[in-house]
Amino acid sequence: MDKVRFGIIGVGNMGTVHARSLVEGKVPRAELVALADLQPAKLEPFPQARHFDDGRKLLRAKNLDAVLIATPHYSHTTLGAAALQRGLHVLVEKPISVHKADCQKLIAAYDHRPRPGQVFAAMFNQRTDPFYIKIRELIQNGALGEIRRVNWIVSNWFRTEAYYASGGWRASWAGEGGGVLLNQCPHNLDLFQWLFGMPVRVRAFCHLGRYHNIEVEDDVTAYFEFANGATGVFITSTGEAPGTNRLEIAAENGRLVCEGNRICFTKNEAPMSEFSRTSPKPFAAPPTTTEEFTFADHGPQHVGILQNFVAAILDGQPLIAPAVEGIHSVELANAMLYSSFQKKTVELPLDARAYARHLKRLIQTSRYVKPETRPTVVADMTQSFK
Repeated sequence: MDKVRFGIIGVGNMGTVHARSLVEGKVPRAELVALADLQPAKLEPFPQARHFDDGRKLLRAKNLDAVLIATPHYSHTTLGAAALQRGLHVLVEKPISVHKADCQKLIAAYDHRPRPGQVFAAMFNQRTDPFYIKIRELIQNGALGEIRRVNWIVSNWFRTEAYYASGGWRASWAGEGGGVLLNQCPHNLDLFQWLFGMPVRVRAFCHLGRYHNIEVEDDVTAYFEFANGATGVFITSTGEAPGTNRLEIAAENGRLVCEGNRICFTKNEAPMSEFSRTSPKPFAAPPTTTEEFTFADHGPQHVGILQNFVAAILDGQPLIAPAVEGIHSVELANAMLYSSFQKKTVELPLDARAYARHLKRLIQTSRYVKPETRPTVVADMTQSFK
């Protein structure tokens, strides 16, 4: 192979962006050869590719090497598994599935793939951001020391009522499986576990339709506990304007704040626990120095993930975002929702079957009605609970 022939299933907002990146040559050694969507008009801007009205028909097409799945969330599992079973390389949009049990099914399909060289990646484009790459480096090389507390306020996901009305699948348990945690925040939740690992306990408060006419969460505050005693707070919303994106880490060697295109690391001259034990002065604090990091931009983002996916297929390059790691962000989202509904602290690992049963009940008892509900989306959802 000297190039990767792509098919894209789902030509909505993100599917269109990915298709344009391929057609405009932003991804060397890649070619768009097929597209599938239920609405023919969405395919018309791409006459150079074969058009299909069903994703499964596209998967049966000849001369296809890889598929990018950018459909509503539930079908990430069913289409992803079908594509893997056909021996295709697969890149799936976030989240890789709606709930942990579906993630396990999708990962099992990859584990039983017919071709050992198949590449399976997720569109976690924030992993290409040099700001988060730098923070991860400072954690992994020991510069921060042991982490004691993490606070992340990420409320700059503001969305209008028009956004939620733009698709029948949006912001419902049956169509999307959740709100801000399943649509916008998979990026932040992936980064959270990528940087800090998984917590062992979660207590969350999820407000359903606080700011919008929707049945799912659009405002969340969660508290995490980690195995080493560290704690974390995660706050997110699609109803605050102007929003905030501030990540603060308190660690033995100082405090790191990432906000406003700048990382500020205030470094202790002595680790804080050591200073506390050894200083004879009752009101003293460790002397500090400050180091700042800035970058010209936020990295190649979606195009970077596409380029890496192609390089993994053609050159064996390690993946930036292996799809099997996508289960962690889904588990965090599920745990927060489950904790809020159960009104109690949830232990991790999450009971995948218990949450799947809970979500199924939410769907079955829902009385929420949205225009343009698409029966095919609900059919895919039903398959995911079999």
